[in-house]
Amino acid sequence: MPKENATAAARLAKTAFRNHAMDLQRFLIRRVSHAQDADDLAQEVFARLLRVRDADLIRTPLAYLLGIATHVVREFRQRRHNERIVYDSDVAEAMCEHVDQAAPGGVEERLELQDRLDRALMELAPTHQLVVLLVKRDGFSYAEAAKAAGLSVHTIEKYLVEARAQLRIKLEES
Repeated sequence: MPKENATAAARLAKTAFRNHAMDLQRFLIRRVSHAQDADDLAQEVFARLLRVRDADLIRTPLAYLLGIATHVVREFRQRRHNERIVYDSDVAEAMCEHVDQAAPGGVEERLELQDRLDRALMELAPTHQLVVLLVKRDGFSYAEAAKAAGLSVHTIEKYLVEARAQLRIKLEES
C-alpha cells in the first residue's frame, strides 16, 4: 500500500476510534455473547480499517465501521460454529465402560441435536440469545444475568420463557 494511502487509513482509524469506539463496542456486544469476544472483534475491525486503500473516499466512518463489523461478526460466528466440538465426558466414559451396549447412532444423534440447537439459538433475537446463554450455559442466576445484561430480573424471566418456547418450536421444525 502506498505511503499516502497508509497515512490516510491511519488518520481514518484514529478518528473512527476516537469518535465511534463506544458505538462499535455496543454494536458488537449485542451480537456476540461475551465482552472478551467483542473486544477481540473490535480489534479486528480497526485492523481492517487500517488496511483500507482509499480512506479519503469514506464519508460516513461509522457506517463503514459497522459494515466491517457486520462482516467480522459473520466470520466469527461461522468460525465458532465450525470449530464447535461437543465432548460429554460422562457419555464418553459410559460408552467406554459399556461398549457392547452403546447405541451406534447415540453420539451422532447428540452432535446433530447440538448442531440444530446452535442454529436455533442463532435465529433468536440477540437479547433472548444473551439471556439463554447467561442463564443456561454460564449458570448465572436471574439476578446475575440481569446485572450482566443490564435488564431487570422480570425481563430476564420473560425473555427466558419466550426463548425456550421459540427454541422448542424451531427444534420441532428442523
